[in-house]
Amino acid sequence: MTTATVHPGTLSALLDWYATLTPESLDALDRFYAPQAHFRDPFNEVRGHAAIRAVFEHMFEAIVDPRFLIDRKLMGDREGFATWTFTGAIQGRRFSVPGSSHLRFGDDGRVSDHQDYWDAAALWRHLSLIGPPVAWLQRRFATPLPR
Repeated sequence: MTTATVHPGTLSALLDWYATLTPESLDALDRFYAPQAHFRDPFNEVRGHAAIRAVFEHMFEAIVDPRFLIDRKLMGDREGFATWTFTGAIQGRRFSVPGSSHLRFGDDGRVSDHQDYWDAAALWRHLSLIGPPVAWLQRRFATPLPR
């Protein structure tokens, strides 16, 4: 097993790509992700370039003007972590959802494992059919604060 160190610029380049992601820039995905990279978020768990690309293509079809605003980043030897805010519009309603990504890099400096953490209910609240029940459930299970 190698103990190669991934250059900090690797994470910066990846996050710059995310911050400017468009349907056209998806062609660069194989520059940043290993061929059998594993990608997970609250809605998807996929492996490989084609499947990861399909996740992003679906994002561009389902969401108007999706953007990742990168807040913070931290790079270790072979893994990185970033916090971000995902913005866009669904059914004419703007949304803003905070999240984070834990990224592991292979020997070639490309992402081998990508895990996104964010609250899917924060997005669901903006959908007309399920938004009100989701908001009610969140209020129902929230801890009452002392008065």
